[in-house]
Amino acid sequence: MPVRLKDIAKELGVSAVTVSKALRDHPDIGQKTKDKILRRVKELNYRPNLTARSLVTGRSSLIGLVVPDLIHPFFSEIAKALSAALRQKGYFLIVASSDSDPALEQNEIEHMLQHRLDCLVVASCQKDAAGLRQVRTGGHLILLDRNFPGFSSNFVGIDDYKAGELAAEHLIAQGCRRLAHIRGPHNNVGNRRAEGFLAALKRHGLETPDSYILETRESADAAGEALGAEALDRLMAQAQRPDGIFCFNDLLAVGAMMRALETGVRIPQELAIIGCGNYHYCNKLGVPLSSVDQGAVEIGSRAAEMIASLIAQPTSNKPQTAILTPTLVVRASSQRQ
Repeated sequence: MPVRLKDIAKELGVSAVTVSKALRDHPDIGQKTKDKILRRVKELNYRPNLTARSLVTGRSSLIGLVVPDLIHPFFSEIAKALSAALRQKGYFLIVASSDSDPALEQNEIEHMLQHRLDCLVVASCQKDAAGLRQVRTGGHLILLDRNFPGFSSNFVGIDDYKAGELAAEHLIAQGCRRLAHIRGPHNNVGNRRAEGFLAALKRHGLETPDSYILETRESADAAGEALGAEALDRLMAQAQRPDGIFCFNDLLAVGAMMRALETGVRIPQELAIIGCGNYHYCNKLGVPLSSVDQGAVEIGSRAAEMIASLIAQPTSNKPQTAILTPTLVVRASSQRQ
């Protein structure tokens, strides 16, 4: 039979409240009493019943995170930073992957909500916000990376329009004049990066043929390198080849760059390539990859701060937003000058 808190209290001749406070390092409890309780707790290998505690306090100290892909460097770095920041605040992170499947994402959310979470964080792959509306009736919700037009929610992400602008301005500054974009899916993130990229080209009087804007499937994150290689083949098959490419993410950029090198295209002399994400391996490639840094670690840290703020102000109905400014990291794949 598992040891109960009240059993420890009875054995030591103190109240259950005193034991509970000692476990939470409450200042009301004297150090001598606290040491005695903690020593006995360790000897008995006692583990608090968090479910029972949450029924009393209304808090579980559990935070849920649902992302499209745990292998994807961007989301894994966010999860790591978020977990570390929450740990310092006394919260624990539960992580699940939707495999970029909207139905599986909804199932994971339903399962998460059964754990009486204090907050749920979602990097959604849904087509719209219909499945997320119910979350707000059961607790705090924070969207990561991607939000939905018309859906008011807490959000942490980057200025994706600016990301597209940064990439275009850099390629133009390197002397590129025939610029292509291997874009992401038709959601808020993919659309804004494409809009920023095209707006910068327009400001410089550069025309972009429709054939230079290539779309990737919704599974771009899961099969990015293969899709990048496929897109590069299509671009290089055109009568007038582009001399600069901005890719929606680094996985697409790596696939495009590897295929270009395989076919004898010189990078960056004949073709400059820039990605988005600045994944940890970008500077370790044969040709180090230029990239727009999304600040995954900062996104995770800012999400943790937002979680603490929401829990501290449970009656606040005003959504919080943290939109970070992306930065450009220039490496050999695009640096001509």
